[in-house]
Amino acid sequence: MRDEEEATDGPPDPGLHPERSPGFGEQPDGLEDIEVDRDVTIGEASIAELAASDTEPVEDDALADLLASLAGDDVVDRRRAALALADRERDERAVAALERVARADDDAEVRQFAVEALAKLGGTAAADAALELTHDPNPWVRAEAVVALDRLDRGTHADAIESALDDPHHAVRRNALVSLFKHRGEGALAPLVDAADDPSERVREWAAHLLGGVDDERAADALAELTRDDADVVRKTAARAREVDAGSFRRQFGGALDETDRTLPGEDDLNRTPNL
Repeated sequence: MRDEEEATDGPPDPGLHPERSPGFGEQPDGLEDIEVDRDVTIGEASIAELAASDTEPVEDDALADLLASLAGDDVVDRRRAALALADRERDERAVAALERVARADDDAEVRQFAVEALAKLGGTAAADAALELTHDPNPWVRAEAVVALDRLDRGTHADAIESALDDPHHAVRRNALVSLFKHRGEGALAPLVDAADDPSERVREWAAHLLGGVDDERAADALAELTRDDADVVRKTAARAREVDAGSFRRQFGGALDETDRTLPGEDDLNRTPNL
């Protein structure tokens, strides 16, 4: 039975914590007293682009129609078709089409959604595409490729996943770290200790979280150091990790990387921004 006090789906997204919201605790008299002291980018995505992850409009479409959309000129249709194919019965025509766009589509989200779909359908083509996409120029495609390798067979692809620990983007490194811990357990101590010094607070946070599952003096020393980290979320995660039972933690921490493991915007299973 799952111990909610030792939930291992991962630390919450620090960016969503209300106490980190601008103006938290303040009591302005009116809107004119609210000062925005940082640049805010709303983005330029269209309503159609924001709705691309909603596959309900095409859930009853024939396979031929989805394949036509996947090969079409409309980028939103291609994204939606790729996601919809992940929920269909495996069909070699779909696998071939997804592999093609995963490798060659000029839209990063289409490539990302396609490798996600391939991983859910499984097979050699999915593994080959995911391995190639760990070198994609877009970091969120690379992050999804690591998730795909983890889903397909984290043991077989452990070397490629471990190589992703050196990726320049924090989401890729974090996904690789989580996968290695799921595969190796306490055997992942060395990369976890290394990740405790990662430049990204999000990676350090996850390193702290996972170190709670390692019963070793080096893990304890790393956690003690992380309780003095510059980032508040890392310090709090490390403090909690020091209180959990390592064996219970490891037993509850398993399964494929999914939306519960990647909680920053774009790092979750939808990954629409960008979560391993």
